[in-house]
Amino acid sequence: MAKRGISILKGIEAQTVTTLLNKAYADEWLAYYQYFIESKVVKGIMKDAAITELTQHAADELRHATLISGRIIQLGGTPLLSPKDWFTHTNCGYEAPEDADVLSILKQSIKGEQCAISIYNGILDITREKDVITYDMVSTILADEVEHEEDLQALYDDIHEFIAEIKKNIQ
Repeated sequence: MAKRGISILKGIEAQTVTTLLNKAYADEWLAYYQYFIESKVVKGIMKDAAITELTQHAADELRHATLISGRIIQLGGTPLLSPKDWFTHTNCGYEAPEDADVLSILKQSIKGEQCAISIYNGILDITREKDVITYDMVSTILADEVEHEEDLQALYDDIHEFIAEIKKNIQ
């Protein structure tokens, strides 16, 4: 534990931050797995484009988990040690991709990103001017989550437009 590093916290306890970060850490691992498994089971029109997005997003979520675990350790905490703990500490939960249709997968992923955006925005509010290191890290992660939502929504919209165009040309 870096005592000087912890001493720069202003008006917030390291334990409070590590609790918030462990919940986000659980979310990131669950998001990583969700994207990973969705990229394996997705079916339907433009699935290759979806696989590309889902695979990239999985890598980003794993990178986020790595950043968060490092910050938890810097603050003298311990990242969640067991995957079973992810389910009890998660903010956003995990929704198994029961329907492998590309539109269902994308809709489910968009919902997950929207939850992550809300959670990280809340952490920013809590750490603003109190923990600059966590604030900066979370700002970076939040920017990725906003980009993920946009990427997924654009692909979802493109598929809907493509299907509508096909239906129009068939009739």
